[in-house]
Amino acid sequence: MTGWLLWGLLFGSIGLGYFIYGKKQRSVVPLICGLALMAFPYFVSNMVLLVAIGAILCAIPYFLRL
Repeated sequence: MTGWLLWGLLFGSIGLGYFIYGKKQRSVVPLICGLALMAFPYFVSNMVLLVAIGAILCAIPYFLRL
């Protein structure tokens, strides 16, 4: 339970950063990834899946630049 909470907090914080960056730069990819990072921990209860999805969503703006 504690690990899930800390991972959710970490991914939510990164998501907030991506969201603010995407909004200021008018970039769609970081904006959408930021929203997804802030929302998905509420719907995933498996710890491994939480970390895997979070890592993928954190990496998408780095590799997909539009």
